[in-house]
This record gives sequence, C-alpha cells and structure tokens, in this order.
Amino acid sequence: MTPALVRTPPTPHPDPWRDLDAQPNAEKLAATLELRGRTPTQARLRRRFLGFVPIRRGDHVLEVGCGTGVVLRDLAARVGRRGTVVGVDRSRVVLTAARRLCRPEAGAARVTLRAADGARLPFAAGRFDATLAITVLLHLAVPLPVVREMARVTRPGGRVALQDQDFGVVAVAHPDRELTDRIMHGVATRVYAEPWSGRRLPGLLRDAGLERVRLRTDVYQDTGLEPFTKTFLERRAENAVRFGITDAVTAQRWLDGFTALVARGAFVMTMNYYGAVGVRP
Repeated sequence: MTPALVRTPPTPHPDPWRDLDAQPNAEKLAATLELRGRTPTQARLRRRFLGFVPIRRGDHVLEVGCGTGVVLRDLAARVGRRGTVVGVDRSRVVLTAARRLCRPEAGAARVTLRAADGARLPFAAGRFDATLAITVLLHLAVPLPVVREMARVTRPGGRVALQDQDFGVVAVAHPDRELTDRIMHGVATRVYAEPWSGRRLPGLLRDAGLERVRLRTDVYQDTGLEPFTKTFLERRAENAVRFGITDAVTAQRWLDGFTALVARGAFVMTMNYYGAVGVRP
C-alpha cells in the first residue's frame, strides 16, 4: 500500500463529512461512498438491514443523509412501482452524483432527491412508512434532533431505522499491535464526537419516543484487502500523520505491514455495524 501520505489543507472540523462541499477533494470523497457500496460484504450488510427494518413493496420511504444514492437504489428495487423513495442530503456534491446514478432506477420506483438538513426535514408529519439514516449519525455532534425529526415525518405504526458502524469494535491483524491500537483509536477519537456510535442507537430511538425497539448486529469482514478497506486504512494512516500521532515514515511502515499480511493470506479486518429499528406510537 503506497498512498501519498501528505498533509491536506486544514478544514473547519477533522471529520470532512460534517461539511463535504467545503472540502477541496469533495468529489473524491463522494466517490468512496460508491466504492464502499460495491464491496460485497457491504452489499450483504445493506440487504440484511433493509430486511430487518423491514422495507416492503409499496412503502413510502425516506433516507436521511442519502449520499450518492447507494441505499436509495436498493430501496427502489424493494418498494417497486407502487412505492416511493425520497433521499435528502445537505451536500450538493453527493446529490449531483445521486441524480445521475439513480436515474436507471426510475423504472423500479419513483426516486426523489432534495437538499435538506436532517434536523429540519421539509415534510409533513406522518408522511412516510419508514425513515432511515445509514452511517450518518456517527458524523453528527448532536444526533437526537435528527432522530426526532425522522420520527415526526414517520406515520404512526411506521418504522424509524438507524444503522452505524462502531469504531470501538474494529479488529485488524497487524504485526505491530501497539502502533495499530494507537493509530486506530487515536484517529477515531480525534475525528468523531462519539466513535462508539453504533451501540448508542437503541437509546437514541427510545429517547425520540419510539417503541418496540429492536437491535441487529452485523460484521463487516475482509480477508483480502478490498478496495474499500484499503482506502479506509490509508485514510487512517494519513490522519495519524495529520494529528501528530505518528510520523509519515512510521505510518508508511504500518501500511506496508498490511501488504505483507495480504501476501501471506493472513490479512483480517472486521468492523461491527449496529442496526436499530423502532416503531412510532
């Protein structure tokens, strides 16, 4: 693995997803959403979660923080021609990509995209059968107002569903365990307000007034260094240099350790994803 371990220009917040359109590499970051979406393990995670919610034929569904539309395309196929799918996001960059990428799904279901803040959704109360936020709350300093808005626009008896990764439960093989812990933990705590985001989801649903809350835990697993995993680790190394956790030479040595493991067939990385669903009373 040989990324360019260079310092990027400073941004208002270390998490670039807080304000994607302000980033100098916004289009490149948006492309990583599609890279992640094409990973077979990620596709299985999405299918299992949407079945857990569940999303049914004919449903009217909202996704908050829809990104480039990876999940929207899955939703369109599930709800069919009698259903509708609406995606909102604050970023004009990802919405531009989503409009292009979701066009082929127009025959499966009506897909609508809008620029909107998840804490101020431009919809009437009770409009949707199901409202989702997938790998979004991790990036919010205060997520509860968004979950409350999701509950408001969901009909009584409808489902509010959240899924997030949890950076407190990432296992990755590496010969230098101390350095690996320092980089993985150190970067996560500097970027995210709550790196253990996944495990708080049931509590957020209950705090927003949802009932019959259920939890499903799934695992992202990679033993071959998929492109998404490679990009994830390279960004961890780059940020470790940026935050002064380690120097560029040590960060590159860390990445080279993964390359050696892949060559031996000994690479392993797993990450927990938590999905929680509640019903609006």
